[in-house]
Amino acid sequence: MATTIHQPVTHTSVARAARRTPVGYVWAIARISIGWVFLWAFLDKTFGLGFATPAAKAWINGGSPTTGFLKGTGEHALGGFFTGLAGQAWVDWLFMAGLAGVGLALVLGIGTRIAAGAGTAMLLLMWAAELPLANNPFMDDHLIYSIVLIGLALTGAGTTLGLGNLPIVQRNAWLK
Repeated sequence: MATTIHQPVTHTSVARAARRTPVGYVWAIARISIGWVFLWAFLDKTFGLGFATPAAKAWINGGSPTTGFLKGTGEHALGGFFTGLAGQAWVDWLFMAGLAGVGLALVLGIGTRIAAGAGTAMLLLMWAAELPLANNPFMDDHLIYSIVLIGLALTGAGTTLGLGNLPIVQRNAWLK
């Protein structure tokens, strides 16, 4: 009779196996897609690729990536606060660093927890700037994206179709 050697089942091995299921791929595609939304916004605002930002208003041409959105919040409930932030260099730099950092982290699958927290904070601020909402009492795409970002962080979505399985990421919780 042959003896069977059983490998210990750890939380990590179960979690990794679970992520390579169809639902793991759905979360990975959601992660990459939302990452691309953030990364594309960064690229378009930086270089004025002509989608939301014309070349003349590109950040590299002296434009402010926050002015257009924040100046348009004047009539909203928190408009006075957000309008006062429009065009300030420190706000532009924080916003653009957030777009680039969240976008890259999500696309690569590294630092998804930090990206989920930072992305959720950015989205909640954008949501608050638009209050009251025109089409719904409270729910809009900013909140939906925030919910998905939190789901990405909780499921460890960086390990499927991402670099979240790298040993350095597995050894350092802050990189997950």
